Amino acid sequence: GFEKSVNYGWFDPIGKPLLAFLRMIYDVVGNWGVAILILTTVVKLLFWPLSAKSYKSMARMRELQPKIQKLKDKHGDNKEKLNVELMQLYKSHKANPMGGCMPMLLQIPVFFALYKVLLQSIELRHAPFIFWLTDLSVPDPYYITPVVMGATMFLQQKLTPTSGMPEAQAKMMMYGLPALFTFLFEDFPSGLVIY
Repeated sequence: GFEKSVNYGWFDPIGKPLLAFLRMIYDVVGNWGVAILILTTVVKLLFWPLSAKSYKSMARMRELQPKIQKLKDKHGDNKEKLNVELMQLYKSHKANPMGGCMPMLLQIPVFFALYKVLLQSIELRHAPFIFWLTDLSVPDPYYITPVVMGATMFLQQKLTPTSGMPEAQAKMMMYGLPALFTFLFEDFPSGLVIY
């Protein structure tokens, strides 16, 4: 009954099947780091339709930005009229301002569950990955994985369409978030950073 002492909280119903799947992958490949990469890829592929829908919605909203700005200029003080005009614009172009967010929100529980699994997983203790990563349960001693994670996050931000957010906010997302996450993840277990 000792296995019951591992509890992922609210994410337990998602986390335990993810751990079982991770173990199955490990049984095939024989390396926990490779198993994490494969599991992450499989999860991303499963959520690809939702991500694609989100990207399309954000691109549609970006195309509408000039029209939205014209409406804001025209009805600047009259919020009620502006909202009515915006709703008509969204309806006529089949756009949903929340369309970019909703698919992402559905994915969050799975990614948090996977985060909890990798953070608490005893299987990663003393499990080597490659070269300098000889224990996936401890931080990367040379900080290479956090830097690579920050760089890939920056590239992903650069490739992701912005949904009409102000330029300063878009720059913050592009430069600030990867730097912040690189700093935050420098002391996380390397197995979690690989994920």
